[in-house]
Amino acid sequence: MKNINSISETPFTKNGSNIIASAPARADFLNTHQDYKGLPVVPVALNLRTYMCGEFGNDDVFEVNSLDLQMAGEKFQDRFPIGSIEYLGKGWFGNYFRAIVKILEKRGLSKKLRGMRIHVKSQIPIASGLASSAALEVAFATLLNEAFKLKYKERDLAEIAYQAENAELGIPCGRLDQYGSAFGGIIKLDCKFPYRVEKLPARNLTFVILNSGVKHSTAEIHPVRQKEINEGLKNLMEYSRLPIKIKNKLGYRFDEPEWEKISEEELEEYLKPLRNDVADRIRFTLRMQKSTEIALEILKGIKPKPPKKEPSMNPLWQRIKNKSHNLQILGEIMNYQHELLRDLYKVSLTKLEKIRDATLQAGAYGTKISGAGMGGSLISLVNSEKCKEVLEAGMAAGATQGWISGIGEGAKIH
Repeated sequence: MKNINSISETPFTKNGSNIIASAPARADFLNTHQDYKGLPVVPVALNLRTYMCGEFGNDDVFEVNSLDLQMAGEKFQDRFPIGSIEYLGKGWFGNYFRAIVKILEKRGLSKKLRGMRIHVKSQIPIASGLASSAALEVAFATLLNEAFKLKYKERDLAEIAYQAENAELGIPCGRLDQYGSAFGGIIKLDCKFPYRVEKLPARNLTFVILNSGVKHSTAEIHPVRQKEINEGLKNLMEYSRLPIKIKNKLGYRFDEPEWEKISEEELEEYLKPLRNDVADRIRFTLRMQKSTEIALEILKGIKPKPPKKEPSMNPLWQRIKNKSHNLQILGEIMNYQHELLRDLYKVSLTKLEKIRDATLQAGAYGTKISGAGMGGSLISLVNSEKCKEVLEAGMAAGATQGWISGIGEGAKIH
């Protein structure tokens, strides 16, 4: 086995002058690649966390030290003044901290802020599909909220972190990562305003998380898929034979359609003339959403009913109808969603498939990509008695890191 990391408590010691905050990694449990379309998503918080220790300084400057980057022999310090923040080169770790402070300044809070020394230690690997950047942002926002008595709630902290990454740094993410990290647990997040959060009751789930070691970039994947969906929508909207009642549910941009009110059956005739990859991106969106609706019923203790007038969902129903318990059903839905990501969204890789196959052969109920894909991590739903076997199988198949995790807490002060 290679580098199976343990999950530990905070690496910092609390004393009278410092503040310790943390926020969890999130795994992309259900409805991947849907948050930026305004569709509901279901993240799960993990026991992996990013920790921060802050102490007040004597000036109006923030000083940030990343212990992980220091250990890796990379540049690990950043300093920036309150009130005149500029961003450094693309990929600079300090930009995330600068963006959080910038958002607070835009909210008129400059006079409440003062300089601090921040030390960062994280258990979450970078670019692994586990929302390392969101955990960093949320943990920092949580620390500042406590230090300066800003009185923000989880939703506020999540929104500040999202605005920092999306609006300030221009990374085309949805709200999945920041809300999943801020709230913790398993939530259903409605990704259209007012961004409702529903805490789901499932607390006894066990997951194996496997990092493929292949780094990915959300900023390189999301815009491509968004552009393809936009092309398909434009073709549909300009198709003269498409009934107006369907056009009224669509739009020209990926986040404009009322996706939840659209069935694949009513669109299928008009998808056929489109370029195959463009049509597949739309089919993916509809099938992911429908399968997530079934999974949400399971998580809430509701027995799902066979799909009516939706033949596109019959293959999934055939897979789950005879399963004996809910974990098997959820696992099969995860498998189905992974296959959509692989076949219709084209974001899997040979290495990911090899690791995934090994986990299923070892007894995982279901395994799917977590995050944007093209690398990153896989999430497996497992029986607690099988978790070690699944973890070892994934590591033997090429994963570089692996963890067994229950449901993690949201952002907090220690």
